[in-house]
Amino acid sequence: MHLAGKVALITGGASGIGYATALLFAREGAAVSVVDLNRDGGKAVVQAITDIGGQALFVHCDVTDADKCQHAVRQTVEKLGGLDILLNNAGIIHRSTVLEITETEWDQVMAVNVKSIFLLSKYAIPIMAQAGGGVIINTASGWGLVGGPRAVSYCASKGAVVNMTKAMALDHGEQNIRVNCICPGDTDTDMLRWEAQQLGIPTEQLLAEAAQRPALAQQCRCLNPLPLRAHIDQALERL
Repeated sequence: MHLAGKVALITGGASGIGYATALLFAREGAAVSVVDLNRDGGKAVVQAITDIGGQALFVHCDVTDADKCQHAVRQTVEKLGGLDILLNNAGIIHRSTVLEITETEWDQVMAVNVKSIFLLSKYAIPIMAQAGGGVIINTASGWGLVGGPRAVSYCASKGAVVNMTKAMALDHGEQNIRVNCICPGDTDTDMLRWEAQQLGIPTEQLLAEAAQRPALAQQCRCLNPLPLRAHIDQALERL
């Protein structure tokens, strides 16, 4: 198994891409720390991993709170024995233009999608460096590469993730910490379905439109989180 003996911390691990990746990492032999606000969902992921013979931990965490993020990292290290992989996957979307979005809504998107990466990385990197290296994967988006309609805060946040990833890779490569991001397209998750409600259109309509939308260059467009495996495997190369 490719990740045998490794420990991974996944934010937003209770659903969607985070859930699928947690199961993937567990099947590959990693012990997984599922970090999320959703207690029931997080515990269900831990149970699913335990059912296939894996090791997992759920940590309830508001990823916009520095103390909570530091606690999540500490719990992971203390209970699972270290930290080799950090998947900064927590994210939210608010479908609106600059005229429609409130300051509070803007700040919330930026806090969850960008600030959380800063906080988790801040506390994870010293542990990785002391251990001789590690891997950080940030979940960006195709809309971090190009803009999208009525999603100004989301596009801004994911563009920030793309460039933040490049800066972190330069800063921490010498510590043998590789930092990459993945830029998924439309993926059939609860968040995509929540978008349909925000836009006031039927879920089936949004899914159908997503399925017909052309892929962006090398962007991964899919309607299921599982095909992202090739991109995550690439980010984990040589771990």
